[in-house]
This record gives sequence, structure tokens and C-alpha cells, in this order.
Amino acid sequence: MLRWFCFLVLASLLGAENWPSYRGAQGSGVSTKAAPVNWNADSSAGPLKNVLWRTPIPGLGHASPIVWGNRLFVATAVRTEGEAPLRVGLYGDGGSADDNVEQSWKVYCLDRETGRVVWERTAKTGLPRAARHTKATHANTTLATDGRYLLAFFGSEGLFAYDLTGKLLWQKDLGVLDMTPADDRTLSWGFASSPVVAGDKVIVQCDVKAGSFLAAYALADGKLLWKTDRSEVSLGSWGTPGVFGDLVVCNGYPFVAGYELRTGRERWRIPAGGDVPVPVPFAANGLIYVAQAHGKASPLIAIRPNGEVAWREERNSAYLSTPVAYQGQIYSVTSGGVLKAYEGQTGRKVYEQRLGTGAYTASPVATGGRVYVTSEEGEVSVIEAGPTFRVLAKNALGEITLATPALVDGTIFFRTRREIVAIRD
Repeated sequence: MLRWFCFLVLASLLGAENWPSYRGAQGSGVSTKAAPVNWNADSSAGPLKNVLWRTPIPGLGHASPIVWGNRLFVATAVRTEGEAPLRVGLYGDGGSADDNVEQSWKVYCLDRETGRVVWERTAKTGLPRAARHTKATHANTTLATDGRYLLAFFGSEGLFAYDLTGKLLWQKDLGVLDMTPADDRTLSWGFASSPVVAGDKVIVQCDVKAGSFLAAYALADGKLLWKTDRSEVSLGSWGTPGVFGDLVVCNGYPFVAGYELRTGRERWRIPAGGDVPVPVPFAANGLIYVAQAHGKASPLIAIRPNGEVAWREERNSAYLSTPVAYQGQIYSVTSGGVLKAYEGQTGRKVYEQRLGTGAYTASPVATGGRVYVTSEEGEVSVIEAGPTFRVLAKNALGEITLATPALVDGTIFFRTRREIVAIRD
């Protein structure tokens, strides 16, 4: 099984000409074609450099862009009146945003080469059914596609399936999906787990205040194929599930768990530690990695496909961003901007260095022997991959950026507070 598992992940990465979901193929955050090292997208900092195009996207959303062929897709939530509030930076209070007014949940399709809006669709208009965190949005979840179906999951507002021309194929109401931390069930922080396309299924993870579940729906018509209760496994999670062959892995608290893709049957569970799990499971080196933070522990856990723990680093502290595995090392950034590198096979820390003094939410991505780490202020540090810490460049986007970028054919697509920005040499 291990040899087949490694082959599947490698083949997926080598053949990745698209970026079909959150963090791309297999949720890896890795592309095979080198991207720019230097650019400037902030006109106040000097002449623009290597900006291919930029397109305004209305509303507020942390959904990352995805790419299939010559099309880029992104989701957003647009207030009917006024501008949605967003509080960024480092802070500890966990209140809900004052943003429970009427919204329109939308999907945008752009031309990948020009940034031209090809079509936009409104999935739903109405009052939000659940509140959100002050740093979150009503459109946190990233779209997913297999080149035929385009899935948009807006949490409490529903699951929607389109074709790539924007035709609505089906929709499902999954009820109110109100997420909250384990230590305070009175809070409302919103939904953030993106859908994952796996063969003829779409997998959704819904760890909520009551009745947490993992479910699979048929891509063709939205029929429920299976639904597995997670009430004993997780008191809450904002993480997207990872699908690796016939195994679905879910980040959660107090357990990380693995499930059979075909039936939803639980295969294994292991104790976790971080009580606000956000990062997405990812795979490399024949292992599956899961990161957590907050609470009594902040582990990075390396798990074999059969559920055995290969190693644990208890103080990794990747909170909102998912680490990236690249060229044998794991690169992980804390919310405070500390970059940590580990040997992927052993967990030995290679280095720990501070990138900046601001906050970091977007997940790092990698390509061309480099790792790209984006701060909330829109500063992108380009780090040379390898055992020695070396910053190659620091580049400006000129706007608040919390979404994880997409990497396709040497172009980096950033979703900022108000735009999609395409960067290319």
C-alpha cells in the first residue's frame, strides 16, 4: 500500500497543470514550474514589476483562487449595503464580526491569461445563517473542480455544483454549520472547510457545535452516498479533509482520524493536541502530515497511511496556515511570522527563523526550488529551499492578503482583499 500511495502522490504532482482545489492537487501546495522571484504589485512602492494583470473582485472572501485550463475561479460574499468589516493582525479575543446583514454568495470565472471576467453566478442571497469570526469572512471556503464539475461550499448557505460554463447542476442544504472553539461553545466563528473532489464524489467535513459529520455526495446529482458521525472525534475543526488514494484524513480535536473513501468507515484515530484545528492534511515522503495549534499543544504529526505515528513535534505552532512539504523538508510558518523547517522523514528541526513582525494567515507554497510565504500585510518572502535559511526576495502586493495563492505554469495568482493579482516573469 505504501509504494502505491507514494506513486499516487508523485504522479499527481508531476502531472499537475491545474490548481483544482485549495492548495492545488492533493492539497500539496506545490507546483512543478518555476515562478517569479521578484515583483512589485504596490504602485506606492515604485514602478510595477511582473504584474500580468489584476482584476477587482467585489465583496469579502478568503477563498483561494483555483485554476483549470484557461479559467480561474474564485468565491466571494458581497454585502447588499456597505463594506464588510475585517480585523486583521495578531490578537487573542474571539468575538464574532458585525456582519450579519444580507449577503450575496457568488462564484466568479476569469480568463487565466487576461483576468477578464468570463461569468459570475449568485448562488444565494439572504441573511447569513451563522455568524463569523472578526478575521474570517462569509466566503472562506475554496472552490474545487475536476474539469467537469465546479463545487462551491458556502457552509450554512449550502453546497452548489456548477459546470465550468456556470450552469447550476444541483444544490444541497446541509443545515446550519456553526463552528466554535472547543473551550467556548457560545462563540460563532463561521465555516472554513473546503470541498474535495475524489473520483465521482465530493467530500465535505462539517465539524460543528452539535452533530459533526463527514459526508460524501455524488458529483453527478448530489445524492448522499454516505455520512459518518464525528461527534466523538472532533469538537470543532476548520480544516479541509485530505484525500490520499482510498483514505480520507480529517484534522480535528481531540483526534485526527482516517476514513475509508468508499464507505466512510473510520479506520483509525490518534490523539491530537491543538484545540482549534485549521491546517489541511498533506502528504509527502510516504507520510501524511497534520498540523495544529492553540490550546495545550501545537503539534506537527507525521502519520503512516495505516494510522501509525512516525514522529511528532509538539511545538510546531502552525495555527492558521498549513505547512508545505518540499524537496524533503517541511516548511511551517507561525501566525507571528516564524518560519520553521524540518526533515520530512525524521522531524528533526533544520532551522527556525523570523520572517517579519506582522501576522501570517496564508499557507506557504513552493515551486522552482523556492518557498513563498505571504504576510497579512501583503509582503511575500521568497525563501530558498534547502537546509540553510536564505531570503531571496521580499515582494509587495500592496494590500491585505489572507488567502493562499495558486501556482500554475509559472504564474502566481494572489487573492488580496479586493483583487486577484497575477504575477509572471
